[in-house]
Amino acid sequence: MTNFQNARIPQQVIEDICEWTIMHGVAFRQTDNSARHCPFSIAPVAIEKMTFDHLKKVTPVITQLISNISEDHDFLQASLSAVAKSDPFFGRLMELHQQVHGVAENRIPSIRKPLLIMRTDFMDDRRQGAKIIEFNGIAAGMAPFGQRATELHRYIQDQWPEIYQHLLENKASVPSENQGLRQLAIGIATAARKVREDFKEPGKPIFLMVVQKNEDNVYDQHILESELRTIGITTVRRTFDELSTQLSTGENSRLILKGVGGVDVVYLRAGYQYSDYWAPELDDLICCQTLSQTRMFIEQHHVAMNATISQQLATSKTMQMLLTIMPPEQFERWGLDLDEAQLVKSVLADMKPINADTIHWFDEEAVKEEWVLKNQGEGGGHCIFGEDITEKLKQLSPDEYGAWALMERLYPHEREIPTIAVRESHQTQIDDLVSEIGLFTVFYLGQPVTEFDGYAGYLIRSKPASENEGGIHSGKGILDSLVLVDSL
Repeated sequence: MTNFQNARIPQQVIEDICEWTIMHGVAFRQTDNSARHCPFSIAPVAIEKMTFDHLKKVTPVITQLISNISEDHDFLQASLSAVAKSDPFFGRLMELHQQVHGVAENRIPSIRKPLLIMRTDFMDDRRQGAKIIEFNGIAAGMAPFGQRATELHRYIQDQWPEIYQHLLENKASVPSENQGLRQLAIGIATAARKVREDFKEPGKPIFLMVVQKNEDNVYDQHILESELRTIGITTVRRTFDELSTQLSTGENSRLILKGVGGVDVVYLRAGYQYSDYWAPELDDLICCQTLSQTRMFIEQHHVAMNATISQQLATSKTMQMLLTIMPPEQFERWGLDLDEAQLVKSVLADMKPINADTIHWFDEEAVKEEWVLKNQGEGGGHCIFGEDITEKLKQLSPDEYGAWALMERLYPHEREIPTIAVRESHQTQIDDLVSEIGLFTVFYLGQPVTEFDGYAGYLIRSKPASENEGGIHSGKGILDSLVLVDSL
């Protein structure tokens, strides 16, 4: 029996739990090829069952909407032209999209099969309820870590029950099932097998993960690859640089990878920033052009792909803002009925485009602490808060406005009792922990391909309320999991 007092956990227990995380791949790679565990909480966060059920209901509808928007190429070109002029990387994506889906006589045919692996991130606001923070349609990873965090808390509950119970918010709560790893693998495998069947080829389907060179967030990726191999999928990894010389076209627009053969699924864990398309060995003037053309080359083949260029555009911050502004009746264009549109609207927080009128309103009328300024960047470090927003808006020229948007700031419920966060084997008591909830979905050719109608598990990232950046990898976030309660 552990002597547990004043929320201080014996170091031997901390070391045991940290060893569990390393053993199960919940880790980041170090430069010397060793591993350090991901930061994590000792006990899960509580959420009202009704709220979580609502999110599981609405998120596949959102994915269906985004899936249909991503194939509405005229709408993407018309609605995102301003941001393309304001953000160089976004402009490059739009150029690629125009080459593939633009004017008929000029376009390069695109026959890729869209596989939308998406993570929709929410915060449960104290006043308004759960609202969307952002869509993640490219490099939407960490479903394996989400499932592992649930398994980690189950281990702590079994191995150190008195510690777990002491830190549990509500003793009547029930752990929420999380099959993020399994369902993501099932969705990918379903798409891979369908492409393989299209070519009537024998053998195991081939899954290609496009990765960043020397990336440290690799174990989450390897856990997914291991699960895919368990269910009969062959996995390979390449960077864009490597693919630029290893891809070719086979019969019937088959995508061929040198030394491997026909590829059935391409999953991008890279491609959301300019540096992913930069290779020091190539001339600076041509490298980004060459490697981004490699991505477009993939789109010209009969292969299941996430993320397509159009999926990346459709999950942008600007598209999120446009959906927030437009009336629900307009969603009928993409196959949603009014009830489904209202369901999506129920989780969209207020957003405003940046223009002269918005800037004047923000300076003269807005409560500045109630807003956050966002650009199109993925991952942490792309949000500006409070008075810093005023300074940033002053620095922007009108031709930069399109890359930015104001979003109503969300203030989620703080955990009712202090908890323990563990980072680099050191424990810290946190009194004001708040959580971000990411729900995964997988659709292929516009249809759900998981055992739960498209829903594919969740990822919980918690952080102190005083911290703005909550990423596990790039911020002050820690891995967490959910327990369900009738009411908070």
